[in-house]
Amino acid sequence: MLGYVTAEGRGAADRLLAELADSLHARGWPLAGVVQINRETRPDRHCDMDLCILGHDHSLSISQDLGPLSKGCRLDPIGLENAVGLVEADLDRRPALLIINKFGKSEVEGRGFRAVIGKALSEGIPVLTSVNRNNLDRFLAYSADLAQPIAPNSDALLAWCDQTCAARLD
Repeated sequence: MLGYVTAEGRGAADRLLAELADSLHARGWPLAGVVQINRETRPDRHCDMDLCILGHDHSLSISQDLGPLSKGCRLDPIGLENAVGLVEADLDRRPALLIINKFGKSEVEGRGFRAVIGKALSEGIPVLTSVNRNNLDRFLAYSADLAQPIAPNSDALLAWCDQTCAARLD
């Protein structure tokens, strides 16, 4: 009940999961979680990162401006933890699926959505996420052989969702 996708190209997994969430929402699926929306700003800056909170009408910024010469991580830990709190509370609604935009550095280090993923799985709620190649070994160690790879395309993701979540929609 833990599916993951690894997509090549900057923002490819973000776009794929956002499109999937839109498709499932249009079908009337009760969803929880977050998808990442990257907003291009200026050519001399990295994009701004927002998390769209599924089932809510707003998004939260998870990027911080460290200046044009900064090489450090731009993730805003306060913005991320605010999103985590909202998503954890949404598990009480018993969604058909929890979508987490990525199992990233924060999750590898034991923070971010890591505990929410574990809670959802322990409550029988399927989870779908993306993992980049740099974090794949640590994600697989965390998932203890529960994780199922899914091809990075819309048809494969929809098929996995239909197969995995069908019982939760009845």
